[in-house]
This record gives sequence, structure tokens and C-alpha cells, in this order.
Amino acid sequence: MKVTLCQLNSRVGDVAGNLSRIKETLERTKNEKPDLVVFPELFLTGYPPQDLLERNWFLEQVQAGVEEMVQLSSQYSPTGIIFGAPRPTKKDTGRGLYNSAFLVYQGKIEFIQHKSLLPTYDVFDEARYFDQAPEIKVFKHKNEIIGISICEDAWTSSELWSRRYYDFDPIQVLARRGARIMINISASPFSIGKEEVRFDLIRDHAQKYKVNFLFVNQVGGNDELIFDGTSMAVNDRGEIMTYLPSFREDIQTVDLRTLDKIESVYRALVLGLTDYARKTGFQKALIGLSGGVDSALVACLARDALGAENVLGVTMPGPYSAAASAADSERLARNLGIGFKTIGINEIYVEYLKTLKDHFCGRTADIAEENIQARIRGNLLMALANKFGYLVLATGNKSEIAVGYCTLYGDMSGGLSVIADVPKTMVYQLAGHVNRNSEIIPQPIIQKAPSAELRPNQTDQDTLPPYDILDQILQWYVEEGRSADEIVKKGFAAPVVEWVISAVKKNEFKRRQAAPGLKVTSKAFGPGRRMPVAATY
Repeated sequence: MKVTLCQLNSRVGDVAGNLSRIKETLERTKNEKPDLVVFPELFLTGYPPQDLLERNWFLEQVQAGVEEMVQLSSQYSPTGIIFGAPRPTKKDTGRGLYNSAFLVYQGKIEFIQHKSLLPTYDVFDEARYFDQAPEIKVFKHKNEIIGISICEDAWTSSELWSRRYYDFDPIQVLARRGARIMINISASPFSIGKEEVRFDLIRDHAQKYKVNFLFVNQVGGNDELIFDGTSMAVNDRGEIMTYLPSFREDIQTVDLRTLDKIESVYRALVLGLTDYARKTGFQKALIGLSGGVDSALVACLARDALGAENVLGVTMPGPYSAAASAADSERLARNLGIGFKTIGINEIYVEYLKTLKDHFCGRTADIAEENIQARIRGNLLMALANKFGYLVLATGNKSEIAVGYCTLYGDMSGGLSVIADVPKTMVYQLAGHVNRNSEIIPQPIIQKAPSAELRPNQTDQDTLPPYDILDQILQWYVEEGRSADEIVKKGFAAPVVEWVISAVKKNEFKRRQAAPGLKVTSKAFGPGRRMPVAATY
């Protein structure tokens, strides 16, 4: 059986546009005469459609789209088309919708399989919208017995989870019912190392049940989520037949190379930024260049995502800025070929202090005066954005955001927080990746001690533990969900662990007000991590 895997980038809510992509693909592949052309999970609506699924007018558009797909299938015989879309349950109880995979063929719906396992952990909230499939079936298409599953349906391996989330395995059910070809349509978001986990998962299914296993994943960025694609076909011996490239659209077998983790993260961030800007209507991005490695990395990502001609870097030296910081920023901008401006904040800062002098009387200078500087910079960036239509990119990393080493309405200002899920230690690794062939980020930016430059001779380590220690503790606490006692037993000093955990808790309110951040780790701050603000625990 000849199957075409269509790793494409859908737009959430754009039923007509996504349908048009299907038509383009069918036209492009018709001379190959595939037996099946397979598109990702909920491709007709884009993923995740969220509360659009509760709007009748939207569901009417979806139903019209499904009907058009049925008619379309008659034009491309002998090809069957598998795609994802919501399907009304027609029941009086429950949510009223299934997350479904349709096979349309020769002008009719030949088969429908609904999703069985509805994840509600991390960024997923499918039980809010969908009902569980009442049954799992296989079907015969051109003399082959085929079983279709949808994303989470394949993620039941006991090796993946410390405890099982579900009491049955849809893949096992399909195998017992005689499926010889299994197809999983997915909208599986990227996180570091997930490509390897997916490959191991699919290979294990193929080997265990002696089936050919096809995995078709969405690619592209939708809000915080990035979908890497990395679709594949694995034979019944667990050998790769087809491995589609990560982070770009493709419908062919083109690149069998496995990306290393840092390159994967970099390409994921570029894709996430590209699609966030494109899908929200922005063509240009604006970045405050501090002379530090975080803003330098974001500038590199923005250049690669949007083109140098669409990126502007602004350095805003203040009373405690090192002269080298502005010079390094300008050199970075030249290396990238992006626009560059210098706007000093000294005079504005002095006026702030004059205005507040009587109100601050008797108080020594502290974090209030430091944050004023950051907020002036945030205001200047937003003014430029409003005047010229830029998307402001916040440049804070995960380590800083975790413990609140960032200024609300200051350096946290922006429409997208590009590296909000990238720990500081990984920021340096990504900077090394940028410079792997030539010096793009000037070495002084990478080598100097990190500093907010908001008071004399300030460095991050005046306040924070060393980043290699901080990031390990955050990994155990935020991503692994370990307790303070468990982390201390791993060899970390108790006072440091307690400080980090306390800081993470205290700064939940800041993160609630942060710009959306692109997710690349297994547990990002944002919709996949929901912790209370006004709470004691």
C-alpha cells in the first residue's frame, strides 16, 4: 500500500484555509496515485481549537468542510483521504463532540475512528471538549486491515509513565482485532528530547505487534505550542522506512538525520516565533538589546524567523550600563544585518527620581529605583511598537522567570516571550550553536558575567545561585515535581533549595501577567502548569 504522509502547518479556526491546503496537497500528489493520503489530528480546525469548539457557527463550518472533503474524494479516486476533525456525538449527554479521524473515499465516508484517550495533563485539556470513543474498530481498505489511532491513543507504554493514566491500550486493541497497518494522526507538541521518545514509542509498537506503523504529526507554532512534525513510517521490524524532517512542512521522505537536542530547540524556537508572528498579523519584531546573551539569542532567532530587514534592535543605556554593552549590541546588530537604534534613558530616569523625591523621602535606594529603569525601557519599546507596528519580543529566560528575577511591566513587556522556557545554561548552549561556524554573537557577550546593570557593579549571582545549580534545582522542582527533601537528597544545599522553591512560589503572580512563552521543555510556565497565586502550600 502506498501512503503519503502530509506533515503540514494548519491555522487554528481557518477551516476554509486548511481545506485549501488539503486540496493543494491532493493536486500535488495525484500523479503518484497513493492509496492513502494522511493529514494530522484535527487538521480541518487546526490544533488546539479550544473554545471555538463550543461555538455552533464554527461547528457548522466544520461540518460543511467535512462534506466538501467527501465530495473532494470522488475527484481523486483511487486515493483515500484520512484527516482529523471534530464529529458530533448526537447524544444528549456528555460534551457532544468526538475528536475523530475520517477516511473519505470515492465520494463517501468509508470509516470514522474517534479518539479514545483524552489527555488532561500539562497543556492538554481535551476532556473539556470531547467525549471518549465508544469503541475501537479496524477496517479493510484495498485488501489491507488498517487501524487508526489519534495522538494520545498511542501513548500508553508503561515505560513512559510512573503511573498509568488509562486503564486500556487502544494500540493493543487494534492489534488484537487484526490491524496490519496502524496509522496515528497527531498534534503532538515539541519538547526537548521528545523526538527520540516518539521514535522509541512507535518502534516499540511496530515491533511488539508486528505491524507497519505510520505516524503523521502537525508542524508549526500555535500560540505557546510548537509542533515539530518529525513524522515517520516504521516497518514491522522496527526499522525506519520514512522519516520526515523536523520543524518544516513536508510530504516526502527527505531527511533521515536526527537533530541533536540543541539544534532541535533552536529550530523549534524559530518556527514558533515565525508562526506566532505570521498568525497574529505581525511582520516585524523589536528587541531591547542589553548587551547580554539572552537578548542576543532572541535577536538571532528573530533574524532567522522573520528576516534581518524585519528586525530592529534597540539599546537603551542607563546610569549603570557598561559602555561595552552598547558597543557589543551594535556589533551584534551589524553581524546579523538587523536595524539598530540607541535611545538613552538617563534623562528620563532623572525626571522619574525628581518626581518621586518627596514621596520616597527618608528611604534608601533599593529595588524600586532599579525597576524604574527597566520599566522606562519597556515603555520605550512599546511606544516604538505602537508607532511602527512591531511585535515586541521579551527576552527573559526560564531561570529568571522561575524565581522572579525580572521586572513586571519592564523587561517582561512584550507580545511574545521567546526563550521563556529555555534555562540559562541552555541559552549559552544555543549561543554556541549560533556561533558554530562563525562569530555572530560577539564573544564578550557570551563570556561576561550576566548582569541586569541596574545598580553599580551588579551581577546576577549577587542575588541568584550559580546558574548551573539553579537550573538543576528548577529541573527537579518545576519539571519533575520533586519536593524540597527529595532535591536536597540529590546533593543540593538545603538553604539554596528552600530559597529557590520559595522564589518560584512567590513569583507566580508575575508569570500570570507574562507574555505567552514558547514551550520547548516537558513542563513550561503557562497553560501546562496551573498553580494558584493566593495560596499557602
